[in-house]
Amino acid sequence: MTNYYKILMCVSILVLSNIALNAQEIKAPEGFSPQIGATVSMLEDLKERVTSSVSNLTIEETDFLLDEKANRIGALIYHLAATEKYYQIYTFEGRGSNSAEKAEWNLAQNLGAKARNELVGKPIQYYLDIWNEVREETLRILKTKDDKWFEAKVEGSRNMNNHWAWYHVMEHQANHMGQIRLITKRMD
Repeated sequence: MTNYYKILMCVSILVLSNIALNAQEIKAPEGFSPQIGATVSMLEDLKERVTSSVSNLTIEETDFLLDEKANRIGALIYHLAATEKYYQIYTFEGRGSNSAEKAEWNLAQNLGAKARNELVGKPIQYYLDIWNEVREETLRILKTKDDKWFEAKVEGSRNMNNHWAWYHVMEHQANHMGQIRLITKRMD
């Protein structure tokens, strides 16, 4: 075999192995039922992509405002955690937020002018830690559920099943991921 073919074969092996290592697939993590696990796989992928796009931000970048009506990136991460927390309560406990939960989460859930003024001055890791804690609870409880629960109606809902509720959490995160990426590209 000539050197040219040896080099070509080595490059081909490297390229193919790199493709295999970076394969993108939706696969239920161990310990989850198939449908819940597929959703968990997607939720975790979204969370990782959001996290990787913000994890190196300075406090100034975390607090950057695109305009006077925009939300800060830190507040948006907090908002993702608050929305996920709401759906934990709604789907796992079959109820809305109580007064203590509203006091803890409403600022981040609703955002707006008050959040623009109050959710400032913290490093991005502060917000990511909140989201990590909420996600740990989501994963812990979803491991105890099965696909029959996933397809069942949310307790008290006329037409929403648990699968759609968690799809909405994922959809919500994807929407804000785009918003966050737009903001980071627009920073001076």
